Parts: sequence; structure tokens; C-alpha cells
Amino acid sequence: MANTKSATKEIRVAAARQERNKSLRSITKTVVHKAEVSVNKAGSETGAADLKSASSALDKAAQAGIMHANAASRKKSRLTKALNKSAKTK
Repeated sequence: MANTKSATKEIRVAAARQERNKSLRSITKTVVHKAEVSVNKAGSETGAADLKSASSALDKAAQAGIMHANAASRKKSRLTKALNKSAKTK
């Protein structure tokens, strides 16, 4: 239990921040998963578009502090690499 008014307020602020972060994290994970599936699908033509939206979502998450910037960059790099590899095999 919080002992001071400022500690009580910090608990409320942290709860609001947690809700906002949870929603952004969930959106990011969904978009990245969708991109992974479409990139790995052999006959998919939407891979590039999904990669672009995933890249944007990862950048927003990194900027908001939801994930580390290097982790976002690494995910984008791996998705791009997978897209290029699937494009070569067609």
C-alpha cells in the first residue's frame, strides 16, 4: 500500500501506462505475426505490403519504448531477409 499521495498517484499513472503499452504491444505482435506468415507463404503476393506495415509498427513500438530499438531493427532485418529469400525461390 502506498504511504504518500505521490506514491498513490504513481500507481495510477503506472496502471494507465501499462494499459496503453499492452495495447500497442499486442498490435505490434499481431502485425509482425501476420507479416511472418505472409512472407513465409510460398505463393503470397502481400508479403511486401505486410512487411512495410510490420516495419512501421516495430518503429512505433521502439519509439514508444515498448521494445528496444535494436530488437525492432533485428526483427525488421530478419523479416526482410526472409522476404528476399522467398522471392528468390519463386
